[in-house]
Amino acid sequence: MKSKIKEMLVLQDEINRVVTEDWKQQGYPWYRAAMVESIEMLEHFGFKWWKKQTPDMAQVQLELVDIWHFMLSHYLEKSDSLESLTDLLTPNDHQQDYSDDLRELIDLFVGHLASDKNFDTDVFYKMLSVTGLSFDDLYLQYIGKNTLNRFRQHNGYKDGSYIKIWDGLEDNEVLFQILADISAPITNTSEHIYNTLAIRYQTVS
Repeated sequence: MKSKIKEMLVLQDEINRVVTEDWKQQGYPWYRAAMVESIEMLEHFGFKWWKKQTPDMAQVQLELVDIWHFMLSHYLEKSDSLESLTDLLTPNDHQQDYSDDLRELIDLFVGHLASDKNFDTDVFYKMLSVTGLSFDDLYLQYIGKNTLNRFRQHNGYKDGSYIKIWDGLEDNEVLFQILADISAPITNTSEHIYNTLAIRYQTVS
């Protein structure tokens, strides 16, 4: 697990540098971005007691992956020590007895973000657990989304020339298809995903 956390920290720093070279000096409010993603997660899960709602767990999990991006960035901004950050982000064996209600966990997580401008890693891992997203799933989806973000930046995302709809599918959906086709461990997952995205993108008009 620790090696994967360290790998994700390195990848997050790399994509942040693609977007803004001196990103650590910008003071970006990562906590605020995570708050928005958390509320979107609540929307996908459902909170309206006055109408029937069916949780969209795939989207709920995707929001957790997006939050993880911001969490990594938040901690990378505070320290250059990958070892200490890896230890900090590794779940401990003595977590508090949190609720299994995702809505309550989101309330708690957002509360910490709003009041302390900080991420509660224990609550985050509990949210992974109750949504059925294993750490290995988080890792694979993170690698996928990180690679897609890098691909976007390399293909005009910043200047607006990037095409996000590929033959009727949003690029996120194309990414899901690529991830679903990975049935066995790959030596360089990120490179495989990037190359597959590039091939698919060539057909987009």
